[in-house]
Amino acid sequence: MNKTEKLQLLRDSIISYPDFPKPGIIFRDIFGVLHNIIALKAVKDLIVEHILFLEVDLIIGIDSRGFLFGPMICLELGKPFLPIRKKGKLPGKVIQQSYDLEYGQDTFELQTEYINKNTRVLIIDDLLATGGSMAAAVELVKSTEAEVVECLVIIELTGLKGREKLDVPVHSFIQYD
Repeated sequence: MNKTEKLQLLRDSIISYPDFPKPGIIFRDIFGVLHNIIALKAVKDLIVEHILFLEVDLIIGIDSRGFLFGPMICLELGKPFLPIRKKGKLPGKVIQQSYDLEYGQDTFELQTEYINKNTRVLIIDDLLATGGSMAAAVELVKSTEAEVVECLVIIELTGLKGREKLDVPVHSFIQYD
Protein backbone atom coordinates (compact mmCIF):
# COMPACT_ATOMS: atom_id res chain seq x y z
CA MET A 1 0.00 0.00 0.00
CA ASN A 2 1.48 3.39 -0.96
CA LYS A 3 1.40 6.56 1.16
CA THR A 4 -1.71 7.97 -0.57
CA GLU A 5 -3.61 4.73 0.04
CA LYS A 6 -2.50 4.63 3.68
CA LEU A 7 -3.67 8.21 4.22
CA GLN A 8 -7.03 7.44 2.62
CA LEU A 9 -7.48 4.35 4.79
CA LEU A 10 -6.62 6.45 7.83
CA ARG A 11 -9.12 9.15 6.84
CA ASP A 12 -11.81 6.53 6.16
CA SER A 13 -11.22 4.94 9.60
CA ILE A 14 -11.64 8.15 11.61
CA ILE A 15 -15.21 8.27 12.86
CA SER A 16 -17.00 11.64 12.99
CA TYR A 17 -19.68 12.20 15.64
CA PRO A 18 -21.78 15.32 15.01
CA ASP A 19 -22.99 17.28 18.04
CA PHE A 20 -20.62 15.60 20.50
CA PRO A 21 -19.83 16.54 23.21
CA LYS A 22 -22.19 19.45 22.56
CA PRO A 23 -24.26 20.84 19.66
CA GLY A 24 -22.21 22.27 16.81
CA ILE A 25 -19.09 20.20 17.52
CA ILE A 26 -17.96 17.38 15.21
CA PHE A 27 -15.92 14.95 17.31
CA ARG A 28 -13.18 13.22 15.24
CA ASP A 29 -12.59 9.85 16.91
CA ILE A 30 -9.27 8.05 16.40
CA PHE A 31 -10.61 4.85 17.98
CA GLY A 32 -11.99 3.74 14.60
CA VAL A 33 -8.36 3.46 13.46
CA LEU A 34 -7.47 1.32 16.48
CA HIS A 35 -10.40 -0.97 15.75
CA ASN A 36 -9.29 -1.53 12.12
CA ILE A 37 -6.01 -3.48 12.28
CA ILE A 38 -5.11 -2.63 8.66
CA ALA A 39 -5.63 1.08 9.33
CA LEU A 40 -3.63 0.80 12.56
CA LYS A 41 -0.72 -0.76 10.69
CA ALA A 42 -1.02 1.96 8.03
CA VAL A 43 -0.84 4.76 10.62
CA LYS A 44 2.11 3.07 12.33
CA ASP A 45 3.88 2.85 8.96
CA LEU A 46 3.11 6.50 8.15
CA ILE A 47 4.47 7.66 11.51
CA VAL A 48 7.62 5.53 11.34
CA GLU A 49 8.33 6.55 7.73
CA HIS A 50 7.97 10.21 8.71
CA ILE A 51 10.17 9.98 11.81
CA LEU A 52 12.96 8.15 9.96
CA PHE A 53 13.89 11.52 8.42
CA LEU A 54 14.12 13.22 11.82
CA GLU A 55 16.93 12.92 14.32
CA VAL A 56 15.21 12.09 17.58
CA ASP A 57 16.44 10.53 20.81
CA LEU A 58 13.15 10.25 22.68
CA ILE A 59 9.44 9.97 21.89
CA ILE A 60 7.07 11.71 24.32
CA GLY A 61 3.35 10.96 24.28
CA ILE A 62 0.71 13.28 25.72
CA ASP A 63 -1.89 11.92 28.16
CA SER A 64 -3.71 9.88 27.09
CA ARG A 65 -4.01 9.15 23.40
CA GLY A 66 -0.35 9.90 22.73
CA PHE A 67 0.21 6.75 24.81
CA LEU A 68 -1.52 4.69 22.11
CA PHE A 69 0.92 5.60 19.35
CA GLY A 70 4.16 6.47 21.16
CA PRO A 71 5.20 3.04 22.46
CA MET A 72 4.19 1.35 19.20
CA ILE A 73 6.55 3.54 17.17
CA CYS A 74 9.30 3.41 19.81
CA LEU A 75 9.50 -0.35 19.33
CA GLU A 76 9.88 0.13 15.57
CA LEU A 77 12.53 2.85 15.91
CA GLY A 78 14.43 1.53 18.93
CA LYS A 79 13.82 4.77 20.83
CA PRO A 80 12.61 5.18 24.42
CA PHE A 81 9.17 6.48 25.33
CA LEU A 82 8.27 8.98 28.03
CA PRO A 83 4.74 10.05 29.00
CA ILE A 84 3.46 13.50 29.83
CA ARG A 85 0.63 12.92 32.28
CA LYS A 86 -1.99 14.87 34.16
CA LYS A 87 -0.96 16.16 37.59
CA GLY A 88 -0.57 13.56 40.32
CA LYS A 89 -0.22 10.50 38.05
CA LEU A 90 3.58 10.14 37.90
CA PRO A 91 5.91 9.03 40.70
CA GLY A 92 9.42 10.35 41.31
CA LYS A 93 10.79 13.78 40.57
CA VAL A 94 8.48 15.64 38.20
CA ILE A 95 8.16 19.11 36.76
CA GLN A 96 4.83 20.76 36.00
CA GLN A 97 3.28 23.03 33.40
CA SER A 98 -0.23 24.44 33.72
CA TYR A 99 -2.40 25.31 30.73
CA ASP A 100 -5.81 26.77 30.05
CA LEU A 101 -8.85 24.72 29.16
CA GLU A 102 -12.15 25.97 27.79
CA TYR A 103 -13.53 26.27 31.33
CA GLY A 104 -10.54 26.29 33.67
CA GLN A 105 -6.99 25.00 33.93
CA ASP A 106 -5.13 21.72 34.05
CA THR A 107 -1.53 20.72 34.73
CA PHE A 108 0.83 18.33 32.97
CA GLU A 109 3.79 16.60 34.61
CA LEU A 110 6.98 15.02 33.25
CA GLN A 111 9.46 12.77 35.04
CA THR A 112 12.83 14.53 34.91
CA GLU A 113 15.01 11.46 35.50
CA TYR A 114 14.45 10.25 31.93
CA ILE A 115 15.18 13.41 29.96
CA ASN A 116 18.42 15.33 29.69
CA LYS A 117 19.67 18.64 28.37
CA ASN A 118 19.98 18.57 24.56
CA THR A 119 17.82 15.44 24.18
CA ARG A 120 16.09 15.62 20.78
CA VAL A 121 12.39 14.99 21.41
CA LEU A 122 9.38 14.21 19.24
CA ILE A 123 6.03 14.87 20.94
CA ILE A 124 3.11 12.78 19.71
CA ASP A 125 -0.64 13.02 20.27
CA ASP A 126 -3.75 12.01 18.36
CA LEU A 127 -5.22 15.47 17.79
CA LEU A 128 -4.23 19.11 17.54
CA ALA A 129 -7.19 21.42 18.13
CA THR A 130 -6.74 24.74 19.95
CA GLY A 131 -3.12 23.91 20.80
CA GLY A 132 -3.29 24.49 24.55
CA SER A 133 -2.22 21.04 25.68
CA MET A 134 0.44 20.70 22.98
CA ALA A 135 1.87 24.14 23.82
CA ALA A 136 2.05 23.12 27.48
CA ALA A 137 3.83 19.89 26.51
CA VAL A 138 6.34 21.85 24.42
CA GLU A 139 7.04 24.27 27.29
CA LEU A 140 7.42 21.39 29.73
CA VAL A 141 9.99 19.67 27.51
CA LYS A 142 11.84 22.94 26.85
CA SER A 143 12.08 23.61 30.59
CA THR A 144 14.37 20.55 30.80
CA GLU A 145 16.64 22.17 28.17
CA ALA A 146 15.75 19.38 25.75
CA GLU A 147 14.98 20.25 22.13
CA VAL A 148 11.54 19.66 20.63
CA VAL A 149 12.29 18.51 17.09
CA GLU A 150 8.63 18.26 16.11
CA CYS A 151 5.06 17.85 17.33
CA LEU A 152 3.38 15.01 15.46
CA VAL A 153 -0.38 14.47 15.43
CA ILE A 154 -2.66 12.16 13.51
CA ILE A 155 -5.51 14.68 13.14
CA GLU A 156 -5.37 18.47 13.00
CA LEU A 157 -8.43 20.70 13.25
CA THR A 158 -6.97 23.54 11.18
CA GLY A 159 -9.86 25.94 11.75
CA LEU A 160 -8.96 26.13 15.47
CA LYS A 161 -5.43 27.36 14.60
CA GLY A 162 -3.66 25.35 17.29
CA ARG A 163 -0.37 25.25 15.41
CA GLU A 164 -0.16 29.06 15.75
CA LYS A 165 0.45 28.56 19.49
CA LEU A 166 3.50 26.42 18.80
CA ASP A 167 6.98 27.69 18.06
CA VAL A 168 8.22 24.31 16.84
CA PRO A 169 7.55 22.32 13.65
CA VAL A 170 4.20 20.50 13.51
CA HIS A 171 3.22 17.61 11.27
CA SER A 172 -0.29 16.22 10.87
CA PHE A 173 -1.47 13.40 8.64
CA ILE A 174 -5.17 14.27 8.35
CA GLN A 175 -6.61 17.81 8.44
CA TYR A 176 -10.19 18.98 8.96
CA ASP A 177 -11.42 22.61 8.97
